[in-house]
Amino acid sequence: MIKVSVMYPSGPDTTFDVEYYKNTHLPMIKEALGDALKGLELNIGLAGRAPGESAPYVAIAHLTFDSLEAFQAYFIPHSATFAADIPNYTNTKGVLQISEIV
Repeated sequence: MIKVSVMYPSGPDTTFDVEYYKNTHLPMIKEALGDALKGLELNIGLAGRAPGESAPYVAIAHLTFDSLEAFQAYFIPHSATFAADIPNYTNTKGVLQISEIV
């Protein structure tokens, strides 16, 4: 299994509409990917390591797939649609990492 993590960096000018992301963007992704998407988790940043420190990421979404090939086959055909929706919920660029779940 693999995990695709999309991490949205926080910053002084970062905006992120959690409700839109949770109620509109993620359901759009779930519908488009269908059964290829094995799991979906959303984490909202609360704090950093030290007391009073801001979280390094305002939000992180984790999507799980059976394989890298499954992710590429199902996600990439919809990537332009997913990207076009980004301005509806944030003004920051997400960092994407694909990891093997061990």
